[in-house]
Amino acid sequence: MAIPHAAPNEIISVKPLGPDLAAAQTRTLVKTNALEVIRLIIPAGKEIPSHRTRGEVTIQCLEGRIAFTADGTTQDLAAGQLVYLAAQEPHAVRGIEDASLLVTILLAKE
Repeated sequence: MAIPHAAPNEIISVKPLGPDLAAAQTRTLVKTNALEVIRLIIPAGKEIPSHRTRGEVTIQCLEGRIAFTADGTTQDLAAGQLVYLAAQEPHAVRGIEDASLLVTILLAKE
């Protein structure tokens, strides 16, 4: 069964989940050949080890707080903040608080 993604012109809510955050799961909102948009749920204490993204990426914290490591530096990313990464830049994420992130990846053409 195919996972449903948003259709062109479909409105998608990315509002904070509030009390529903604890039970939420990561979900790909949009996926095309050129673009991927993911609502990434990071529970407090969860770590995503260093990895690379195929394309340029923005990570916007919608709620909560994470520790974001890239280029040898770890920074807190809190609600209302956004970070940009070049394609293939190694990065890691650790949940400081339960967090919801909007990850937008511009997929590089092969």
